[in-house]
Amino acid sequence: MPNITMYTTAICPYCVAAKNFLKSRGASWEEVRIDLDPVAREQMMARAKRTSVPQIFIGDTHVGGYDDLVALDRAGGLKPLLEARA
Repeated sequence: MPNITMYTTAICPYCVAAKNFLKSRGASWEEVRIDLDPVAREQMMARAKRTSVPQIFIGDTHVGGYDDLVALDRAGGLKPLLEARA
């Protein structure tokens, strides 16, 4: 599985939904709490060009938020990303 990075905050229902969704696909991730780390928040905004959470990266690919993650899965694009790393 490729490295997955998810930028989150403590009180974010979409973050919880995204974590549950990824878990259902057998994925694990590194969680970066931007509410606890202002530097990480700046890094997320620079990397994702967005201010909302969650922001999900699979390897170097920016997936987006929860709705983007589900849409990618429905379009058949999530599984290849998850399987990309040898």
